[in-house]
Amino acid sequence: MLENYFPILLFILVGLAVGVGPIILGKLVAPHKPDSAKNSPYECGFEAFEDARMRFDVRYYLVAILFILFDLEIAFLFPWAVVLKEIGLFGYIAMMIFLGVLVIGFIYEWMKGALEWD
Repeated sequence: MLENYFPILLFILVGLAVGVGPIILGKLVAPHKPDSAKNSPYECGFEAFEDARMRFDVRYYLVAILFILFDLEIAFLFPWAVVLKEIGLFGYIAMMIFLGVLVIGFIYEWMKGALEWD
């Protein structure tokens, strides 16, 4: 009965070794020589000039959402184009609805001014 659980135990042990092993190896092998330059916070190569908990403009998030939308669009368009002959008219209409929703989202962001930078 317990021999059925051996592969699971082995999988857990290998997972722990892969996850924890490099951390322990890094602590043992890597030199630990912190200096003021390594421990100082920086922002794009220069000293931080504001608090790290400052508020960001919502346009950063809108552009990120826009990127995700078009990234997903490309991820769905390629396999769809490969099997278009097999899925026929139904697949074509479903993809046009999907693209229509994405275009509406793009127009919404454009009208809200998310693509305008001051």
